[in-house]
Amino acid sequence: MNGHTLSWDMHYRSAFRTTLSDKGWIGFSRTPHSDALFSGHITLDGRRSEADPLGFGVQGHNCGYRHRNFWRWTHAYFLRGDRQPSTLEALAYEMPFGLIFRKAVLWYDGERHVIRNFREITKSQNPFKWDFNCRSREGLQLEITIDGTGLATHHLPYLKTDCSGSFDVMNNSLSSATVFLQRPNKALEKLETASGAVLEMAGLP
Repeated sequence: MNGHTLSWDMHYRSAFRTTLSDKGWIGFSRTPHSDALFSGHITLDGRRSEADPLGFGVQGHNCGYRHRNFWRWTHAYFLRGDRQPSTLEALAYEMPFGLIFRKAVLWYDGERHVIRNFREITKSQNPFKWDFNCRSREGLQLEITIDGTGLATHHLPYLKTDCSGSFDVMNNSLSSATVFLQRPNKALEKLETASGAVLEMAGLP
């Protein structure tokens, strides 16, 4: 690999999976390992890095049966010391007849909280940010800021599903995220990560 030697022996464990969208006539967005923790070692040119955990991440599968003119997606992973990690995933995309699909899922203290809709405050590619807030049926309130500005921001050409051309997708897999979490009869809690979030946008109506 360009004169370098790379090898690894990695293992992962996860306890949570979720499906944000499963509409057969549009496609699906599924995350089988939302809270994955990785352990093991990676060796680059004889230099070995080993830890448990060594890192964290997400495995996602997205499939579309027709081209969408826009979407916004984020996944954020929050380490919380000796407490169980939390994750937040949210998706918005255009649907026929002028409708917009919006859904967010919070994995918190071993429980899944599903928000079927949310209110978008900021959705911008310059600066690359997404702010929204929402409330679950159980009364849980969230205020979310995903900041994708920084050197890791990049553009990718995605092929249209009808192969008629490509379109630009903006992504930052080292985004920062802040979530203010208010539960009924509980103190306000702040979840924060400096680089454990992904922000992706295509199109911007």
